[in-house]
Amino acid sequence: MPKNTRQFPKTPRTPFPLALDRVAIALMVTLSVVIGVLLWGGERASAHVRSFSWQDRHIGAEDTAFILNFSRPMDSASVESNLKINPPLPGKSSWAGRRMAYTLSMPAPYGTEFEVRLEGAKDRFSQGKGASIQPFVGHFRTRDRAFAYIGVEGEEEGRLILYNFTRQEKLALTPKDLVVMEFKPYPLGDRILFAATQRTAQPQGLLEQQLFTVTTGIQIHPPEQITPQASEVPVVLPKPEPAGKVELVLDSSTHQNLKFDLSADGQVIVVQRVNRNDPADFGPWIVRQGTPPTPLKGEPGGDFLITPDSSSLAIAQGQGLAILPLEPDAKPLDFLPKFGTVLGFSRDGSLATMIKFNTDRTRSLFLVSNQGTQKELLRTTGSILNTQFDPTNQILYCLLTELKTDNDLYREEPYLAAIDLKTSKLSPLILLPDQRDVQISLSPDGLAILFDQTTHTTTASATTKEPLQDSSGKAIANSRLWLLPINPEAPTTNPMPEPLPFSGIRPRWLP
Repeated sequence: MPKNTRQFPKTPRTPFPLALDRVAIALMVTLSVVIGVLLWGGERASAHVRSFSWQDRHIGAEDTAFILNFSRPMDSASVESNLKINPPLPGKSSWAGRRMAYTLSMPAPYGTEFEVRLEGAKDRFSQGKGASIQPFVGHFRTRDRAFAYIGVEGEEEGRLILYNFTRQEKLALTPKDLVVMEFKPYPLGDRILFAATQRTAQPQGLLEQQLFTVTTGIQIHPPEQITPQASEVPVVLPKPEPAGKVELVLDSSTHQNLKFDLSADGQVIVVQRVNRNDPADFGPWIVRQGTPPTPLKGEPGGDFLITPDSSSLAIAQGQGLAILPLEPDAKPLDFLPKFGTVLGFSRDGSLATMIKFNTDRTRSLFLVSNQGTQKELLRTTGSILNTQFDPTNQILYCLLTELKTDNDLYREEPYLAAIDLKTSKLSPLILLPDQRDVQISLSPDGLAILFDQTTHTTTASATTKEPLQDSSGKAIANSRLWLLPINPEAPTTNPMPEPLPFSGIRPRWLP
């Protein structure tokens, strides 16, 4: 039989690479459709707070704003109306894309824990109900309310004492063999710079004082600076140090160390020094960590203060005030021939208080701005001892004296006053004891003033043959410390001072 020669057609085979491309294209189309449906239908995860710049941080008076960073653009009005801070902190909001900054009107009160809560806010493109932000709760706290002073009685005499109002703790920081003369806290309150002499039977005073630092045992977890990535950058904290660790900063072997100041950033110390072998060789020296002390050189000067930007020195020279860069042999940045003394600066450096000595034997207190304006606030026959700006730069607290005449004898009666910087109106707050050596310190949150009340003696202390002395050289018998509360709503009213159960001099708040 004949063979069947009929041939059936074969099905062509698809190359493997082409089949894979078809599968990939199908998946891409499917995913695109799904994404489109989700975007069109609004079935998305709700908006949320990605980061909070003050979360679990310890803030101080210099921390004026926090940042909330959101996952998508927000309806600003709904965020601002639903943002709750407890206890309340007045402030205002500003926006930059998905980031909201909340700037405080006043520093947050120290020694307080705060909660930030946000619920019910909407994102900018949401529609209908159910599009509210995921509830957010954040926490932060302010630094402890604490101050330091120099003790005058018993085991505390001549020692640096730290008192923490928040924790109700008192601690002697310096050893018994040192007599503290003056001190200034570092910016985070973790250390204190102080001048002291060895406790001996022979009077030494300023001629032998050396500079030291001592740790306070306080550890601060500060916020990062406000930058777009600030809240996402981990903070590396220094290793905590126990309280009372003393380190020598500057000895007095070749030079006598007199007045000193510490920069606002804690990086620079300026000390007035006198060469022991040549008393005509005197002037300010710069001390930076890790480098040897360096004389500033140039024209000799008198009283001085480091400017708030930590880069310049305001110093009395000749018949005026010079502003010098903190570099050896640098030329003055400015010279103010009208003034003889600079008393203080506002925290932001925009304002300063200076004294003009008038030809009629009176003194004038001037407010000087960094824009060059000069405004006379008061003229007095007494003394202008101290000025301190409140955190808003609206009130200036002044320690003044009024010249009194009793039976042809002149005396100065100190008093504390507040000046409204807008109107220049002076409001006396309290009369202080009949003494010249009064020290005042305004708290960083602007809510209280510390001051001392010193009595003098002509006999030596029971614990040392070298009694403590005030700035005029008089021996101190005792000194009470007082707290003057300030009402932020009415700072020029007459408050009532409260006595503290401590004996000490030169009280100063920690930053």
